[in-house]
Formats: sequence, structure tokens, C-alpha cells
Amino acid sequence: MSPRTSRQAHVEAAAPATPTTPATPAADAFAAPLLAWFDVHGRHDLPWQHPRTPYRVWLSEIMLQQTQVRVAIPYFERFVAALPTVAALAAAPLDDVLGLWSGLGYYARARNLHAAARTCAEAHGGELPRDFDALVALPGIGRSTAGAILAQAWGDRFAILDGNVKRVLARYHGIDGWPGQPAVEKRLWGFAQAHLPRARLADYTQAQMDLGATLCTRHAPACTACPLRPGCVAYAQGRTGELPTPKPGKALPTREATLLLLRDAEGRVLLQRRPPAGVWAQLWSLPEADGEAAARAWFGDHIDGDYAHGEALDSIAHVFSHYRFNMHPRRWRAVATAAAVRDNDDLRWVPRDALAGLGIPAPVRTLVEAQFEQDQEKQP
Repeated sequence: MSPRTSRQAHVEAAAPATPTTPATPAADAFAAPLLAWFDVHGRHDLPWQHPRTPYRVWLSEIMLQQTQVRVAIPYFERFVAALPTVAALAAAPLDDVLGLWSGLGYYARARNLHAAARTCAEAHGGELPRDFDALVALPGIGRSTAGAILAQAWGDRFAILDGNVKRVLARYHGIDGWPGQPAVEKRLWGFAQAHLPRARLADYTQAQMDLGATLCTRHAPACTACPLRPGCVAYAQGRTGELPTPKPGKALPTREATLLLLRDAEGRVLLQRRPPAGVWAQLWSLPEADGEAAARAWFGDHIDGDYAHGEALDSIAHVFSHYRFNMHPRRWRAVATAAAVRDNDDLRWVPRDALAGLGIPAPVRTLVEAQFEQDQEKQP
């Protein structure tokens, strides 16, 4: 099946048989008031809308997967200024990509973005493919993200189902059950496709996200201003506080680790590249050990000095989606450089002015910068 034929098949599966078939009453009752509201109250000046190229739409969708619009905007602008095209992203070293991403978190997004760009360069002529199957095959792009790209970049008739849309649809249709459950998600996808209008797919896609982000919010939704209020089951039944059903809670496990904050005689800090898989994969961080004994052993293997001279700093707690990470940093100043710790692919002595160009986990960057600030304040 050709890319064009594949794309048409997915459009037809999500839509009535012919382009001239009018929208269903369900679509009219949902999409028409939503678009009218969007024309007046929607967000029309986001940087990825001007120009609205496939690359810029894709980048924005990946950034917005776990990040609010106001936070993503400066990162987006910095990213496209440095890497304005798919080809530029594909040609960039991963360290540069992670450096541009540093601070946004969820770094797997950046690694997948880079890998997908390289696939585009190798298999799609250096451009993002206008084909549903080809998009979903790229790292980091799922069904909803592919639909958002196709709808916003090309106006193709595809539904989306991100967190905002799930919340809107669960309330509008009174759907019980956590939206992450397959059966519930399947129902929501059905409604998402049934509500698709025949035209203005880019605006409609943005309108859904805007409504969920500004009015149909997780807490204290502004129902009196909502254009969908007349048909909303949750509003009619007084259940907006209950829907969507929250994810079943469970206690987060805790992991403890010792971080070694080592400074040499020139004031540089020692950073270590993290493994290629796992949390903060391939970022630069402080050397880390599981407990005091392992930290002491690492120090003895790499540093000419006395571990006991290290100063314990305040612990740092960082919560991931699946566990709590308690970091216990120790600091040494002016340690001697041993042969085993000279710059290599996994260890690097870094001056302060070079930190901004590296991908460093946010809590680690904050810790390191604070130490540089303290040292600067102590200088006469």
C-alpha cells in the first residue's frame, strides 16, 4: 500500500464514506459551538502556528506531551532557532539536542525526537511523512500525536486524544472509569472520531486542547463559560468534580543514592554521562552511587584524596512518575585529578560557563549552580 493510499485508508476509517457527507448531528452539537468559541477565545498566536509547518507542529506536540504551553514556548523558540528543520535536527549531536532540552524533563522525548529525525533523513527524504502509519512508526509518536500532526500541519481528518481531550470527553459524555484503562480509552476514541468536523481540522484540534487547558480544567472547571455546557452530562449531573475518574493510587517506592560533587583545583565540576537506558538516560549528571559504601569505593577508584574530607549537603527529593528519588550529595573542593578521571566519553571536568550547553537533570543543575554561586559569594 502506498503512503498516500495508507493515509486515505485511515481517514476513511475515521470518517463517513465520502467527503461530501455532512457532519453528524453529534459532531455538529460538539464541534460547531467549540469552533465558535475558539474563534473568539482560542489561542491563535502560539509560535508553532506561525508558520505552521509539519516540523514545528511535531516539535510542539512532543514538548507539550508533559509540559504546559507557557513553559514550553521559550524552549520551543530556542530549539527551532538552533535546529530549524528536520534535517538540522537529524544532523545535530545528541548532546546538543539534550542541551537544548535541558530543564524540560522527560528526556526520553528528546532522545526519541532525535532518533525520529534521523529516520526521516534516512527513509523519508529528510521530511516528516504525511502518512499515519509512517508517523506512528517513528520513535515517540503515538496515535494521538500522529493525528495532531496530520490535522494541524495538513488539515487531514484525524482525531486526537491527549489528556485535555480525554477530560473534556469523559465529562461531556459522563464516562466513568480511569481513561488510561483500555476499555475506557476505546470508548473515548470512538467519541473523538464521531465529533470530527468536515473542515477546519487544524483549528478544531487546537480548540479541543485550548478548552481543556483553559476552561475544562482538572480542578474548578469554568463551566459557566464553556460552549459545550448545554450537552455536558457531567455538568447536568453535578459530576464535574468526579470525572474523569482518577487513576487508582498506589504508594511510590523510594530509592536512595549518594551524589559526588567533585571540584578540581581550577574550580571545574566532574560530570558523568548516565547509562543509555533508564532515568535521565545519556544526560550528564554527578557521579552517583547506591549508598555510602559504594560512593566511598567509587571515590577510591577515581580520586586522589580522602573520602572523609567530603562535606554532606542537604538531601534532595525528586519525584518521578514511578518512584521517589532521594539524593544525598557530598562535596569535595580542589580534589586532585587521578589518571582514571581524566576527560573521556563518560567523565568530563566542566567549567561553569560550559554547563548551559549540556543536558543536565534539573535538580542536579540547580545543585551545581548553587555551589558555584556560593563560591562566588565567598570571593573577596
